[in-house]
Amino acid sequence: MESVLSKYENQITIFTEYLEEYPNTDELVWILGKQHLLKTEKSKLLSDISARLWFTYRRKFSPIGGTGPSSDAGWGCMLRCGQMMLAQALICRHLGRDWSWEKQKEQPKEYQRILQCFLDRKDCCYSIHQMAQMGVGEGKSIGEWFGPNTVAQVLKKLALFDEWNSLAVYVSMDNTVVIEDIKKMCRVLPLSADTPGDRPPDSLTASNQSDELIFLDPHTTQTFVDTEENGTVNDQTFHCLQSPQRMNVLNLDPSVALGFFCKEEKDFDNWCSLVQKEILKENLRMFELVQKHPSHWPPFIPPAKPEVTTTGAEFIDSNEQLEELDLEEDFEILSV
Repeated sequence: MESVLSKYENQITIFTEYLEEYPNTDELVWILGKQHLLKTEKSKLLSDISARLWFTYRRKFSPIGGTGPSSDAGWGCMLRCGQMMLAQALICRHLGRDWSWEKQKEQPKEYQRILQCFLDRKDCCYSIHQMAQMGVGEGKSIGEWFGPNTVAQVLKKLALFDEWNSLAVYVSMDNTVVIEDIKKMCRVLPLSADTPGDRPPDSLTASNQSDELIFLDPHTTQTFVDTEENGTVNDQTFHCLQSPQRMNVLNLDPSVALGFFCKEEKDFDNWCSLVQKEILKENLRMFELVQKHPSHWPPFIPPAKPEVTTTGAEFIDSNEQLEELDLEEDFEILSV
């Protein structure tokens, strides 16, 4: 087992480059719907990226289900991407898109509460434990790799159990014609959360106007971090303090899930209008918007909490943690 884990220890993707190598141009770079001028705002750009919560492989957490794996190295990358998507939506909801993070600076209570929801413990509502166990209902064994659509379904289930009210839209796609549309969506839709893909690096991404993506890579194994005695979390390993990497958009597997956060109903209406105007006008559409549940689709049945018996695992009800952050009234998740 140790030899297997060491394979993924501090893994570096070889076809990526660092941001410092960007040319000194007037090109605009888009980070989750916010633009930066590369030539004059590189420091702001780097700060914006480092402020995003970065979830990676972890080791030495309590075994999932009591007898399952104590590390997600090699199989949990897409789950970590789902965590990054959800964490970014929560930050937009509670702290705002313009909130910034600084190393060793005291952060708002809402930030600490959001971070604690994602710690690698079975009693944390969006932990690797909860997501892996929820995947059993999607046909994924604990310790098995997830695809982007499966992660979107798991997030939707977690949201249904928590009775959220605001809206996070996850669009899952598997089509070789979507690369240009992905680039366009990153530029014209201001509400984007992030874009995990099916081919490494599975990552939280941001797009610029050329043919490259900036990303946070989950393929680094770090040691489990727990809450400290004072009730806070040492968050230094939950932010990427190195210069972010970038990749050519053609290296992105077209099987992706795009995330968009809509704080209010009018935001969702604006999102739909933009999608109809800028994205769905093409002949080859990567997805469709409909006014109501299509009659030829199977009826929607709310999922039941999974009963995982093969590993001794059980779903942990984390309502107390959600109430502290008022997450019960935060989101509805819609997957397309």
